[in-house]
Amino acid sequence: MRIKEDTIQLKDHQLFFRSPEEKDAEMLLEYLKTTCGETRFLVKEPEEITMTLEEEVQFIRRQNESEGSLMILGFLDGEYVGNCSLMGMRASRYRHRASMGIALFQKYTGMGIGKAMIEKLFSIAREKKIEQIELEVVADNERAISLYKKMGFEICGTMPRNMKYKDGTYADTFWMMKRLS
Repeated sequence: MRIKEDTIQLKDHQLFFRSPEEKDAEMLLEYLKTTCGETRFLVKEPEEITMTLEEEVQFIRRQNESEGSLMILGFLDGEYVGNCSLMGMRASRYRHRASMGIALFQKYTGMGIGKAMIEKLFSIAREKKIEQIELEVVADNERAISLYKKMGFEICGTMPRNMKYKDGTYADTFWMMKRLS
């Protein structure tokens, strides 16, 4: 689904939200490679980002045409900072739920951008009658967990050794959930 473009004031900055466009495909692929290389908290290694430009264009089309999923791009004073997404579930017994994902370039973390993006996501989810949002977060990602808790998410479970890194170490993840209704 597409969102209505929106701009909010964030301290001395303008934070602009919009849906992705096909022209963003190259930018989004580079963003994925960069953010996956900046932190161990995302699912993939940078070299695992192998989608072609055309595949990314198709992904953008599917997101924008979807009834239950969306992506919000964020631009701070005109510069792309990252995105967040909502992935709805198709089965009728799960339609009240959606999964959330978010990633920002590291230089933009700690500025309130993630909080603003998640609040925007909550607003849209409520309009779409989604009752609960879920996410998975690496258990030692303390900054993200702190933000999610402040925004009303609760830890509902732990998946031990959920991710295995190239160096042979593992990371547990938490499953977190927030009720919107």
